[in-house]
Amino acid sequence: MRTSEDYGTGKTRENFPVASRLIAPGLREAVHAYYRFARAADDVADHPTLEQALKFELLDGLEATLLGKTDRDPAALPLRAQLRARSLSPQHALDLLTAFRLDVTKRRYENWDELMHYCRYSAMPVGRFVLELHGESRTTWEASDPLCSALQVINHLQDCVKDYRALDRVYVPLDALARFDLTVQALDAPRATLQLRACLQSVARMNEALLPQASQLPRVVKDLRLGIETAVIAAVAHKLNRWLLERDPLSERVHLSRVEALWLATAAVVPELLRRWRGAPDHATHRGGA
Repeated sequence: MRTSEDYGTGKTRENFPVASRLIAPGLREAVHAYYRFARAADDVADHPTLEQALKFELLDGLEATLLGKTDRDPAALPLRAQLRARSLSPQHALDLLTAFRLDVTKRRYENWDELMHYCRYSAMPVGRFVLELHGESRTTWEASDPLCSALQVINHLQDCVKDYRALDRVYVPLDALARFDLTVQALDAPRATLQLRACLQSVARMNEALLPQASQLPRVVKDLRLGIETAVIAAVAHKLNRWLLERDPLSERVHLSRVEALWLATAAVVPELLRRWRGAPDHATHRGGA
């Protein structure tokens, strides 16, 4: 019987370092289980040769296994076990499947609102799951949702050429392209024209508007390790979005190297540790098995 793991692509979700070593050891197994589930579903939705009907069949198999209706798909079994052991809802994983089902058939996004609706299911559940796993309040979603959405849009802009050429999928809103008298074919070029640069920068500026609220996440998260983790992720979002305002993703590097990521993480961790050490009363360490 075919399962999602028969069609792995080996891709990574580099802007979502959810399995970071900063996560408390007692919670990493659950995070890895969620990541495995998400990776399997993403690989199915993005597979370049699978027929639509088979993609939906495989995604349905992931859902049925997650909900305990079958043991068909091994990619969902670890997450199901973790959710049951921790008395957590499967909703944040089911929300991801909504996004991946969209990916099977939806190849264009008319405007920013449509893109944010997609992010509601493709990105926000990642942060919400990690926060719920740590026992954080749902009030933290007010900062987590824009951070996860911003990272998702950054990823879309970084990979706009690859998504178009490999999958004929364009996340750059069509109305943004139209404002600069462009069509999606403009993405099939070795470097961006002035008009396309302006278009992509306009999307990056809309994304930039999410970052002030997103940057509040470390301040509202109580768990020390998660607070540090979210400070690093917020710093990554700021840096990459700034590069997208300055660089051409068609012809210039807009990803962090290992050395750059290390320096950026250090620059984010130290101020966050100092801020917490100085003693905001609502930021005391709790839970997480640290």
